[in-house]
Amino acid sequence: MMCVDRFSFLASVLLLVATIPVSAQTKPRARDLGVPFDGTPGANNAITDVAGVEVGHTTLISGEGKLKVGEGPVRTGVTAVLPRGKTSTDAVFGAWFTLNGNGEMTGTTWLEDSGFLDGPIMITNTHSVGVVRDAVIAWKVKHGEPDMEGYWWSLPVVAETWDGFLNDINGFHVKPEHVFHALDSAHSGPVEEGNVGGGTGMVCNEFKGGIGTASRVLDAKQGGYTVGVLVQCNYGRRDQLRIAGVPVGKEIPEHRAYEDVSSMQPSSDQDTGSIIIVIATDAPLIPTQLKRVARRASLGLGRDGSYSGDGSGDIFVAFSTSNPEAAGSKGIHDLKMLPNDSLDPIFLATVQATEEAIVNAMIAADTMTGIDGHTAIALPHERLREVLKKYNRLAK
Repeated sequence: MMCVDRFSFLASVLLLVATIPVSAQTKPRARDLGVPFDGTPGANNAITDVAGVEVGHTTLISGEGKLKVGEGPVRTGVTAVLPRGKTSTDAVFGAWFTLNGNGEMTGTTWLEDSGFLDGPIMITNTHSVGVVRDAVIAWKVKHGEPDMEGYWWSLPVVAETWDGFLNDINGFHVKPEHVFHALDSAHSGPVEEGNVGGGTGMVCNEFKGGIGTASRVLDAKQGGYTVGVLVQCNYGRRDQLRIAGVPVGKEIPEHRAYEDVSSMQPSSDQDTGSIIIVIATDAPLIPTQLKRVARRASLGLGRDGSYSGDGSGDIFVAFSTSNPEAAGSKGIHDLKMLPNDSLDPIFLATVQATEEAIVNAMIAADTMTGIDGHTAIALPHERLREVLKKYNRLAK
């Protein structure tokens, strides 16, 4: 009983700390280190540059040493993306795409058929999808109104990646109150990256991974629209990692996650892990167009070296904050949409922002040791700068 009480106390303290959004302002990002990227970012270079979008995290870190299922060590959490913020119940047009399906994103059957995303997008660890899904329904019941027919009806979108290398994943440490906190603390402006929220215990290209974000703003001739991307990255092999076209993974081969854990060592030709990518835009796009946008995230992922192997769950969701009240149940709705011939700048912005968001996740992440002493080192900043300089790709 004492262990349970102590863990509950630690969790409550972490919830308090997680309400302070300091990491986004204090940690360097990829551009700060001289990583060159194309395109023009928004004010925060984040998904929240799309007006109305809010992001919240709950980060759970406690314990160290040998794994004791149910007790820890704990290295996990949950992230919430709210397309129109906490106060709106207005659905958005949305679509999803799976590049490789060794993963989970709930709610996508109705998203595919209806074209509407109703409620937040949640990201967590693989074995916490169920509790997060149920907690979102409870949160919506508490904060919203029933539908026009008086029903509390919801099919939440909840996605996952696996953090069992560092986290007591079978201890089921994500609880409903952690989901509520991520939703209630969601905010606009700078977004916390790295070892936060659902990305707390994730590994990317055998470096420490986690949450990353980026955005692009189109010029006035292209409509001035914004595209924002948020990723939870937990994929890839070190030798495949490329940053700004440079084979960084081959240049920094040492201290790879998994290399000293024979039971977790993938074969030399096997990709591993997963990535969830969320794409937001204020461009007036309908669901068929958003499906095309979601597919383009694949190309940004490929720029960083992924080939989406058999063991990887690479699942993407896109939404547009344009066309408010399009989901209303009465009357004829007048909608706005870009012509397909005008989508190329949106496609390019999606590729560019996806590429940068993944690198931002690794740049922001800190070295982490979890269960049984397993360690994932952070991408070393100075080594990265040296490698980029070697290939004449250092921006400053």
